[in-house]
Amino acid sequence: MRITTQNGQVVLQADHTPMAADVRHLTDIQMRALGVSRVAYIKPVIIEGEDAFAIHAADGTPMALTEDQETAVEAILQHEMVPALLH
Repeated sequence: MRITTQNGQVVLQADHTPMAADVRHLTDIQMRALGVSRVAYIKPVIIEGEDAFAIHAADGTPMALTEDQETAVEAILQHEMVPALLH
C-alpha cells in the first residue's frame, strides 16, 4: 500500500488502484499504515491549579502527565514514538 496526498486528501493506493479517503473517516488499519500508532502529542494543561503537560496517543487516548515539556518529549522518545506539540 502506498500513501500520498492529492488536492489535500490522503490517497491510499493498493494494487495500483488509488482510493481517496477523508482522514476523519479512516479505519484503524489505514491509520496504522499512516504511522499514527507511532505519534503522541503533548498538550499543556492545568491540574489542580498546577501547570502540567498531558501526553496523548494520536487517537486522543490519555497516556501520561508530566511536570514539564522536556520530560514529556523524553518519555515519548523512550517509547520510540514521534512527539507532536499542541498549543
